[in-house]
Amino acid sequence: MTMLESDKQFKASERERILAERVPSLQVSGLSMQDLQNLCKELHQKIDKVDEERYDFAAKASINDREIQELSQKIFELKGKMKRPNLKRVRVSADAMLGALLGAKVKESVDFKANLKTVKKEDEKKEEVTDWRKNVDAMSGMEGRKKLFNAGQ
Repeated sequence: MTMLESDKQFKASERERILAERVPSLQVSGLSMQDLQNLCKELHQKIDKVDEERYDFAAKASINDREIQELSQKIFELKGKMKRPNLKRVRVSADAMLGALLGAKVKESVDFKANLKTVKKEDEKKEEVTDWRKNVDAMSGMEGRKKLFNAGQ
């Protein structure tokens, strides 16, 4: 406890000594109103300059903290990744896959194709390939137009 108190006193005295060195004491007695205003303006400018520097240092510190956090995250991710061995392709039946997934619980085989819908394929109507000349002769004239009209109804 005595060491902590002596350390606190040493820091306080050191701080006062450094402040006395850097910041001279103000002599405001005997100054005119104009001189006091000029002194206030000078002090205000110095305070602004110090605040700007403090803000710049805080911004740099936050940027550095963010970079450190991102880099440590990358390091963590790189350490976490392990090299995967090359796997061989193995053919497994559906029953063996279910047995591996569910263990010995399922003993009966499962037929996946049993539940599928059956779809009937419609026979496509193929147009007969005929001689085009006969088709042109049949469609020419009024009879051909009459056939097209009747086909549309």
